[in-house]
Amino acid sequence: MDSAHSLPIGKRLTFRILLTTLIGLVLTLMAIGYTLLLSWQLEGGAAAINEAGSLRVRSYRLAVVLEHVSSTTAEEELAQFNNTLADLQAGDPKRPLFLPTTSAIREQMRLVQADWKKKMEVYAKNAMHETAAQSKQQAITQYSEALPPFVENINKLVSLVEVELSEKTTWLRLCQTALIFMSLAASVTLLYLLYLWIVGPVTRMQAGIARMSKDDLSVRLPIETEDEFGVLAQAFNQMADRVQTVHRTLEDRVQEKTAKLQAQNHEMSTLYDIAGFLAGPHAIEELCRGFLHRIMQRISADGGTVRILDNQRDNMHITVHEGISEKMVEEEHCIKTDDCLCGAAVNQGIILVRDFRQMNQVKRYRCEEEGFFSIAVFQILAREQAIGSFSLHFRSERVISSEERRLLETLGKNLGVAIENQRLIAKEKEFAVSQERNLLAQGLHDSIAQGLNFLNLQVQMLEDSLKRDDMQEISDIAPLLRAGVEESYEDVRELLLNFRTRLQDSNLESEMRNVLSKFQRQTGVHGVIEFVGSGAPVAPEQQLQVLFILQEALSNIRKHAQASEVKVRVENERDFKLIIADDGQGFSLKTVEEKGDGHVGLHIMRERAERLAARLDIFSTPGAGTTISLHLLRQERLVA
Repeated sequence: MDSAHSLPIGKRLTFRILLTTLIGLVLTLMAIGYTLLLSWQLEGGAAAINEAGSLRVRSYRLAVVLEHVSSTTAEEELAQFNNTLADLQAGDPKRPLFLPTTSAIREQMRLVQADWKKKMEVYAKNAMHETAAQSKQQAITQYSEALPPFVENINKLVSLVEVELSEKTTWLRLCQTALIFMSLAASVTLLYLLYLWIVGPVTRMQAGIARMSKDDLSVRLPIETEDEFGVLAQAFNQMADRVQTVHRTLEDRVQEKTAKLQAQNHEMSTLYDIAGFLAGPHAIEELCRGFLHRIMQRISADGGTVRILDNQRDNMHITVHEGISEKMVEEEHCIKTDDCLCGAAVNQGIILVRDFRQMNQVKRYRCEEEGFFSIAVFQILAREQAIGSFSLHFRSERVISSEERRLLETLGKNLGVAIENQRLIAKEKEFAVSQERNLLAQGLHDSIAQGLNFLNLQVQMLEDSLKRDDMQEISDIAPLLRAGVEESYEDVRELLLNFRTRLQDSNLESEMRNVLSKFQRQTGVHGVIEFVGSGAPVAPEQQLQVLFILQEALSNIRKHAQASEVKVRVENERDFKLIIADDGQGFSLKTVEEKGDGHVGLHIMRERAERLAARLDIFSTPGAGTTISLHLLRQERLVA
């Protein structure tokens, strides 16, 4: 549209159409105006012929009036004749009435007028004013003798006007005929111009678009004009050139895009493959070895290493290697971070060497001595901190593309996260083992250690009785020794049972029923367990702690409560509750609190409740039994 507006006004199609319309309109109006003028002139000439004809009649009538009628009537006829003659002379546009303006007609009109004024009017007036009969008759005779030449002049005037009107009638017909032909010619011309200026270009453009829609990209429109259609044809040709150019390069682009997509798919598959491997339960060395092997296959490297950073000593240790000689591994199994490129990458970031020959030849590069031509070293990052590096060695020049560089950076971060996760898992396992050992130690202290201490005192007393040969005291001590040994044996069995407990298929309900059933078989105490609610299952790690708390509570009941019935109630709604109640002898909470950590069973239950982030409440009254309540809030529950 901008190009169309920038065209000179003389070349615009709209201007040409407007100019042609205006010319046709002017010519038509001129033809119609000329036709109207001829009609008006014919109408005026016809009226003039009528008036001129009436002069002949009036001249004869005047002769009769002069001879037979009064002078008054003659004067009226004379006045009417003069008026008619004046109208012919001056014309009357209202009627219309006028004589043609040719010289012959005007000359003849002057002759008629002069003849009337000099002769006919004079004779008529003499006849009207003469009183003597002879004189009046003489005047009438003179009028009658002059009348034929006068009428002849009027006839000649009428003939001249008729000839003139006949010519104008011919011109009127010719003009009307010309107007008809002009209309036909204008219509033909207009149709031709419309076809030439609009229909033709539109048809050619439509044909060009139809051919292009059929993949004929060689079509071009002829630029025959410099108007809007010429600009449009030029734009169409430019579009066709561009489309043809794009079509020619489309295959190359498709191949390029296909190659890029294949590279991206390969990159994504590599990323998924290595990320999936790193997410598995592998040891750190196995992670590094599998990572390096997959990376070398992807990048087609001839050798590679994975080095882990020792932050305390600022050393880099080769964890795994492939394609590297043992001699090089022996020399560089432990290096400082600033001793080689692999160590420097930890502090500097990515290091790419395309050709060792272009490096500083003063400094010794062990990779170059191994026969490698180029090397690429990337950081291993965990929480945005470098924990090591991995290197890829090539025996020929190898350019690492930006896509490969981005992939290797991402994989370096994934490896760092995997290594850090394994370290955290190891620490978590170590912490869990430490906690279980602490609980085991507390259990041993609460049961076996106290029992052994009791047995030690009884043995000392037995030795003293043997020295004194007091058989009665020996007889009293022996059953106590046997009871102490049996109690210690039962404590060991219970501890072993508790610490070997494992959930089968994460079914807390069945395991709790089994624990209560074993308790009933061992103690003979009646037990009832009830499960209420339909909440989501508790996470396995939380289920195990709940089961340990139940076991510890039943163990305390067995040792201290002397109960006849135990009731266990599990409420699993949005919150989780475990309630253990017995009808035993109970105890004083104040007395237990004064002992501090001396009552290891309660202390162990509290520690396990803290692990769950749950609240443990103990309600007990001497002689009225004990109730233990474990309350795990919904926001502290883990997803199973």
